[in-house]
Amino acid sequence: MQDRVLVFDVWGDYAHFRKIYTTTSPLTYSFPPRTAISGIVGAIAGLSKDEYFRYFFRDRASIGCRILEPVKKVRIGENLIDTKKSMQRIINRTQIRFEFLKDPVYRIYFGHSDGRLFRDLRELLEEHRCVYTPCLGLSQLVCNFKFVGEWSMRRCGDEFQEINSVVPLRSLLEPPEFEEGREYFSEVMPCVMGEGREVMDYSEILYERNGGSIKARTRDAWELENGERIVFI
Repeated sequence: MQDRVLVFDVWGDYAHFRKIYTTTSPLTYSFPPRTAISGIVGAIAGLSKDEYFRYFFRDRASIGCRILEPVKKVRIGENLIDTKKSMQRIINRTQIRFEFLKDPVYRIYFGHSDGRLFRDLRELLEEHRCVYTPCLGLSQLVCNFKFVGEWSMRRCGDEFQEINSVVPLRSLLEPPEFEEGREYFSEVMPCVMGEGREVMDYSEILYERNGGSIKARTRDAWELENGERIVFI
């Protein structure tokens, strides 16, 4: 486990991280799964789409996510055009209602065992440059990003404490303390993909819909030098 992470924010007008079991009326996860964050990092760093998954296995990459704005979902109809028969003429089209996240903002925490990739990514983030255009789930949903910092971190104890990031349920030592006025949800999402784009690991992730912290006992919490506490997904 690395002892330093790069921290950066990503945001856009819309996002769509499709739940894999929703095909005809696609629904979206409420925040980017680990696999989608890998895609954002891969695009900024210029990793090949055919091989970038191998850079993000758990033994190499540490990835966390914090929700910075309340999760808002809207449904919009889109016309899907059949391009197999013709790219110039519309022969057949189907209108499908997509679920999108509106005005999403997330904070990403990223650590990696490859020092060169880590340094290159930091340089790109600092200079607000990217090799490929990053997006929030779909290629037409281009996102912006801002470097926040490179911070050291230390492992926290296992007592109850406020966690600022989303929290995998399997890292909890006992049920969290649910606070009145907050909205808690969990979603099962893909976390690790193999080089053949097959999902190798799923995880159920707990989050607070308005971006609030979660008071919990975990075995894997880390405290950053600015005081934020996170759990990697």
